[in-house]
This record gives sequence, structure tokens and C-alpha cells, in this order.
Amino acid sequence: MSEFAAPMPVLARYAVMVDVGYIYAAAGELLFGTSSRRDYRVDAVGLIQAITKHTDELLRGELLRVYWYDAARDRVPTIDQRVVAQMAWVKLRLGNLNARGQQKGVDANIRADMEALARHRAITDAVLIAGDEDMVPAVEAAQAYGVRVHLWGIEPPYGTNQAERLVWESDTVDILDSAFVRPYFTRNPAAEGSRGADVQVTVPSPAQLFGEHGPRPRPSVPLGRNSHLSQTGPIPHVSQTGPMPRLGPDRRHVEEAGEHVAHKWILTRGADNIRDLLPGPILPPVIDKELLVEAEKELGQSLRPYQEAREWLRDAFWERVHREFGISVGKSRG
Repeated sequence: MSEFAAPMPVLARYAVMVDVGYIYAAAGELLFGTSSRRDYRVDAVGLIQAITKHTDELLRGELLRVYWYDAARDRVPTIDQRVVAQMAWVKLRLGNLNARGQQKGVDANIRADMEALARHRAITDAVLIAGDEDMVPAVEAAQAYGVRVHLWGIEPPYGTNQAERLVWESDTVDILDSAFVRPYFTRNPAAEGSRGADVQVTVPSPAQLFGEHGPRPRPSVPLGRNSHLSQTGPIPHVSQTGPMPRLGPDRRHVEEAGEHVAHKWILTRGADNIRDLLPGPILPPVIDKELLVEAEKELGQSLRPYQEAREWLRDAFWERVHREFGISVGKSRG
């Protein structure tokens, strides 16, 4: 027998911390090309069980609990959230969902819990399923207390859907692919039906409607429940031989998203780093993809099919950056 016995393996005690807004939106984009929850249903119980099983396969040890970070209007849980709250070893943590459908307080809840668990030595490892750069301080704080942070993400359909700094700061990185999430996401039949089965009438942009000639009189045609046009507004020509082009995003909202992302990056990444992008107007491909992904999160819809909208986004981004650094340039948008 050896004089020195082999050391016993150290078992982990871990928590799984899930940003539900991230995982739902990222999986929706991957599977259906949309991040809007209205367009699909999620088997949250099955998804949580699959995540728990996958964690158990990767980390030897004991699960403390799963933290499920979601949002609800006035923090009043939905029926689905109430079901999650009743699951064993699962803690539902709710932020607020504002009138624009934006989550508030979720990131703060994740940071507070991760830092508290690490500070009190309640865990040795944390599995974080998230993508926002706002998680970086929590990761760094947990690591300072000796906790290993394992970042998981959803396979992006292109580019990345996780902040680069968050990936850098984590101890390990894993990706949940489409085969993992697909069993728990299904198209919402109500969303499919709301698009209309026979004749697809979509509301074009003002430029598509008016062009340079102003609005045309509207013919007297019933629109049905799926149209958003007013009783006195114009109507596009409806072709019976094929579907109308999809409704594009609102230009003002796209421009607001571009300015907001620029402002956020200046604050979080530092003015010096953003100054390195000057004079523009070309963004490095990686940065351009990050801009697109963050703007789509803001808007709750994909801009990929709309090249003109992506140009509006870039123009607004540069306008905010130029304003920040006092650079006067001519208007590139009409």
C-alpha cells in the first residue's frame, strides 16, 4: 500500500442561473427566426429538467438549485411562471416587464444572487446561461471568492449572441445547440393564424406606400381582423398570385436602437475603444454583427431580411458616435 493515499476528488456544489429572456430569445431566433415570445411556446419544465441533467453530466457534485430569472408585468407571475415556481430545487426570480416588453431588474437579480452565493461559500461552481455584458461584474466578483463560472449559450444562427467580454471572463464556455433546445420550443398556432392563411395583407413602410407621390385614395375593400390599417388610410395592392413582402421594421425605432447601442458601448466599453472605430463608416465584421444582434434584442425582431433597415441602424450608430466625439459630418440619411 502506498505511503500516501490518493486524494479524494473534490465534488462541486453548484447553482444553475438562467437568464430566461436570453435563452428564450436566442432559441427563438435559432429555431424560428424570431425572438418574440408570442410566436412560440416553451415547455419550461422540460427545458429546466434537460438543463439540470446536462449540468449533472458535466459537473460532478451536488446541485444547490436552479435560479430561473424571468420578468412579468408588475412582477405578477404568469401561469407558466407559477408552474416553474412549484418545481423542486427551482427558484423563480422575477423582474418587472415594462410596457415596451423590456425586462427590468433581471440582471441585478442575477448579479446579487451570484455574488451572495460566492461570498457565503454556498457554491464552488456556477453555471450561467446568459449573454449580456452586464453579467461581467458578477462573474468577476464570484471568481474573486473562488467560484468557477461556466458560461453556457445558445447556438447563434450567425455571428454571436453573447458579449465578447462575458465569454472572455468565464472559466469555461459551452454551447447548447439546436438539437438540445428544439424539443422544448414549438410554433404558436395563434401566431401562425394571425398572419392569415388565404390572402396575406401586410402593412408596408411609408416609403413603400407613398414613394414620392403622396398617399393614394383607399379602395373600399374589407381588410379583416389581421390588418392594422385605419378605416381612412391607404391600402397596398393585394396580389392573389403570391404573398406580399413582409412588413419591415419601423425606421424611427431602428434608429433609436442604433443610437442606444452606441451610447451603451461608449459607457461599457470605454470611449477609447469606440474611438478606435473612427472615422468610419465601415465597421469591422465582428463589431457589425454585435451591433445587429444587440439592436435586434432592443427591437424584439430580426433585421437580417431588411438591408435598408441595417443601413439605418449603422447610420444612427455612427451619428451617435460622431456626436460623442464632436465630429461634424453630413447627413447620410434622407
